[in-house]
Amino acid sequence: MTENNAAATTSGRVAIVTGGSKGIGRETAARLGREGYAVVIGYGGSKDSAEQAVKDVEQAGGRAVAVQADVADEIAVAALFDRAEQEFGGVDVVVNSAGIMPLAPLAELDLEVLDRVIRTNLRGTFVVNQQATHRVRNGGAIVNVSSSLTKLARPAYSAYAASKGGVEAITLILAREMRGRDITVNAVAPGPTATSLFFDGKPQELIDRITAEPPLERLGEPSDIAEIIAFLAGPARWINGQVIYANGGSVA
Repeated sequence: MTENNAAATTSGRVAIVTGGSKGIGRETAARLGREGYAVVIGYGGSKDSAEQAVKDVEQAGGRAVAVQADVADEIAVAALFDRAEQEFGGVDVVVNSAGIMPLAPLAELDLEVLDRVIRTNLRGTFVVNQQATHRVRNGGAIVNVSSSLTKLARPAYSAYAASKGGVEAITLILAREMRGRDITVNAVAPGPTATSLFFDGKPQELIDRITAEPPLERLGEPSDIAEIIAFLAGPARWINGQVIYANGGSVA
């Protein structure tokens, strides 16, 4: 499908993108805007970043608003969906890319940090998906963001990888629970991607080593992942109940 044809079929569709103020979420919001979506950018922290993400979508040709919401708070998430319906008339696509990634060996990880990772990454996915089951219109799509770290088993990532393993389980089960609704449910599992979430707290030696691992010998770019999410959100109607590992060949 050409980009122009894709825009013709997605014009008028409405997407919610959590974690949409930066990284993969922000790039995804702009990518959907390029295809004519109206986008509700859910963000947790920086209002300035969220407002810039709105401008990115508008410059790409879409419409957008930014709404602050804690993805693990069911009342806040319901209000996020309410805003999408009020502004744009409904919801067709939900992309759940909000997440945090504090790193430490399992033996040293503070359990309060573990609770925070599980709350945002796992409970947040559950809450957003639960609301999506009630709000997404037939013909729509739910796309969760997991991680290739569920397969890479890299030291210091136990909490993050465990939370993302749960994201994949939710995704596969929900796809089957949506039987008869004409709504696809998939997950994208990026490998190392050039975002602040990846770079923060890592020494250059580790960054260089991870960058060299894929056969393509580079980090993923947010645009690499956004392209896959946009495909799953729109034309990829026969891909359902799948985890797509997007990591340049680091792991199958």
